[in-house]
Amino acid sequence: MAATEEVKLLGFWVSPFVLRVEWALKIKGVKYEYIEEDIFNKSTLLMELNPVLKKVPVLVHDGKVIAESFVILEYVDETWKQNPLLPQDPYQRALARFWAKFAEEKVLEGAWNALCSQGEEKQKALQQTIEAMEKIEEELGKKQHFFGGESIGYLDIILGWISHYIPVWEEAGSMQIIDPIKFPATTAWINRFLKHPLIKDTLPPREKMLVYFHQRSKELGSTSHGWIRV
Repeated sequence: MAATEEVKLLGFWVSPFVLRVEWALKIKGVKYEYIEEDIFNKSTLLMELNPVLKKVPVLVHDGKVIAESFVILEYVDETWKQNPLLPQDPYQRALARFWAKFAEEKVLEGAWNALCSQGEEKQKALQQTIEAMEKIEEELGKKQHFFGGESIGYLDIILGWISHYIPVWEEAGSMQIIDPIKFPATTAWINRFLKHPLIKDTLPPREKMLVYFHQRSKELGSTSHGWIRV
């Protein structure tokens, strides 16, 4: 990395979207300055850097501003060539992007809705999330170690939140999404992912997360809008 290169990341401690960017930067070996944001009392800096979406993560690289975790990951991968995240083959890259979009829309949003709802709505969201995870399980069943092969890649980073957040959401929401017996490939992948030295040292404290998500789920009630949409 050039001596004059400046990399800053604006984030929020419990955001999986921010965590993705941190993982990518660490895997690439890129040094960066982390700036914690209060997403409930947004700073002037955040509003200036991301006036359109007004949310984290925001990456600043030598004065260039990039927002949205999917976009940032591809920028990081294309800017720092070492330890490629996306597959080199165009078809495999397309598949990775497809599954990333699928997981974001069906698993992350579904699990969040299940956490923040009650009764019939909760059960519906929970069932949809489990069905989506069954598709992920099928894909993981074809892999030996990670989605990226022998090492963590783009799709592992996109889905990595599952390993640490879903168990917390399950406890906070009194529900079960990933049954280890029903999802053996996913469970094995989670264990491998969490043991990776660059991953395990960046995870938010579980107990602090539990307190946060208990509170957020109570505040949001049956709505699907919350910290992931701020």
